[in-house]
Amino acid sequence: MKRLPLRTAFTLIELLVVIAIIAILIGLLLPAVQKVREAAARAKCQNNLKQIGLALHNYEGTNQCFPPAATYPRAPVGFQPFGIHAYLLPFCEQDNLQRLLNLNEPYNSATNAPQAKTRIPFYLCPSEVKDVERRDGAMTYYPLNYGAVMGTWFVFDATTGQSGNAAFPVKYQSRPGETIARGHSVTSLTDGTSNTLGFTEFKAWTPYLRDGGAPAAANAAIPATPADVTAFGGTFKTDSGHTEWVDGYVHQTGITTLFPPGTKVIYATGGANYDIDFTSLRENRVAGALTYVSSTSRSYHVNGVNSLLMDGSVRFITTTIPLATWRALGTINGGEVTADF
Repeated sequence: MKRLPLRTAFTLIELLVVIAIIAILIGLLLPAVQKVREAAARAKCQNNLKQIGLALHNYEGTNQCFPPAATYPRAPVGFQPFGIHAYLLPFCEQDNLQRLLNLNEPYNSATNAPQAKTRIPFYLCPSEVKDVERRDGAMTYYPLNYGAVMGTWFVFDATTGQSGNAAFPVKYQSRPGETIARGHSVTSLTDGTSNTLGFTEFKAWTPYLRDGGAPAAANAAIPATPADVTAFGGTFKTDSGHTEWVDGYVHQTGITTLFPPGTKVIYATGGANYDIDFTSLRENRVAGALTYVSSTSRSYHVNGVNSLLMDGSVRFITTTIPLATWRALGTINGGEVTADF
């Protein structure tokens, strides 16, 4: 009789050993894959900021000045203007989008509503975990991840028109009907463009306190700790900060250098802790009011944030940067000698 060949098979133990080896290999590979993914996201984020930097310098080349953070008419009080992100559109291949906007109307007018929900890819970090539109009543907005630096703590005085000592001031119209006021010239940045912070990252959907009215006095002391900020109080908004690229208010499109990147400003309410921003009163919402802001630079990158300097270069600034250095980078003419960062 013809003998059938013997057939061998894996034993259960051998199968388990193979599965264990595969699991170990996956465990070794996953961190490497995640690191590669994070490096790619960080590089893409830096490229987005470089595009913003190029747009800023194209704007400056055309207008002999940089744009302001926002332009407010002196009347009516409470007018809600577009801000710097809308002003830059023609200089970053988005001229058609800006043509659809009416910059003389509030950003949330019926005319501007269809455009307010437009997703602008280079205003968004690829690591943003909530890259989705936000609905607010009849309006729909799209978030962003890059904020213009507007000051250290003080941002705007609605009586005098004075603004923070940063690259992008809040401005009143210098003449009736002016859509975009003049921002700073290159020569105004006496600390040097390579030592002056322009844009940096923040997280979309940041919770914040606003419009509590305190502090209300001019030259209010700079808070020493996050707890000093949250003690001022205000109306709590859970998840709408930095969700409107069309909006000129600092809590939507701006940054202050009160605290270093990644600083947690914890506010406890409803049995939960939130890492928040703070605005004493939104700019020009109340006649004669002052605006003080804590809007912290944050990101989903490990240990730091990508930041655009006014010379157009992009740097990754770590969360360990000394506070004095961070604040010095945020001013335009403080006369500080900024160490390597």
